[in-house]
Amino acid sequence: MSFGFLFTPYFFMTLLLAFVQSATEFLPVSSSAHLILCQSFGFTDRGIFSDVAMHAGTLLAVIIYFKKDLWCMFKNMLKGGDDTRLMRNLIIATIPILISGVVGITIISRLRSPIVIGGTSIIFGFILWVTDKISFTGTNSDLRTMTIWDALCIGLAQLLALVPGVSRSGICITCCRALGFNRRESTRFAMLLSIPTISAASVYIFLLAHRDHLLNQLLTFNVLLGTFLSAILGLIVIKFLMAWIKHASFAVFALYRIALGIFVLNYFLF
Repeated sequence: MSFGFLFTPYFFMTLLLAFVQSATEFLPVSSSAHLILCQSFGFTDRGIFSDVAMHAGTLLAVIIYFKKDLWCMFKNMLKGGDDTRLMRNLIIATIPILISGVVGITIISRLRSPIVIGGTSIIFGFILWVTDKISFTGTNSDLRTMTIWDALCIGLAQLLALVPGVSRSGICITCCRALGFNRRESTRFAMLLSIPTISAASVYIFLLAHRDHLLNQLLTFNVLLGTFLSAILGLIVIKFLMAWIKHASFAVFALYRIALGIFVLNYFLF
């Protein structure tokens, strides 16, 4: 078997975009913003099927990392208890984004602007920093104490992530912290919530491909390569983030978002 493809521009482009997608999907810095900025700075848009591949890879990564949590939830579905409560809350938090999905795609297409990204990066980076820094009552709470209303609040907050630059994981973590959940549990819920959210988006794209008779394009080598790279890199990023929050805050990510926003606004406005 020839490994010449490893030295082609396409492979390096796929590797770069897989890294950007994997790192920014789970870190609270907005994956959609970084992918749009990559295009704005001249990197080739690999197309909708490449995007699906990248998201499928990150989905696989979070499933692998949280396989024990997922197994416990499914195993105890009929028994009740904490794991069933967690699954219930994940479902509730997913409902708002599912209901507004079609409208959300329209919003994203109209707001794919570096100026929008610069503004939202600064605003929501600052909100993340303040929310994480303030000591809310109940900061030792874990996911076993989450109520239906907490889950609904997080789900509604996730709608803001339809705007590029807000960050799905970032806004979920911010909302969880504001509700009094500690950093680890906030991050854990945000990552688990990515499973139904990314799955729904992938199914939607799959149905569009089926409608347009383009399913054969989902099984090409390049798409599978993107999925594989995103899965490997995504798993590394998740392990890094879960280890990071044991000893540090989200301040570094908030400051990065603010610095990125200032740079983007300065570059594209002046």
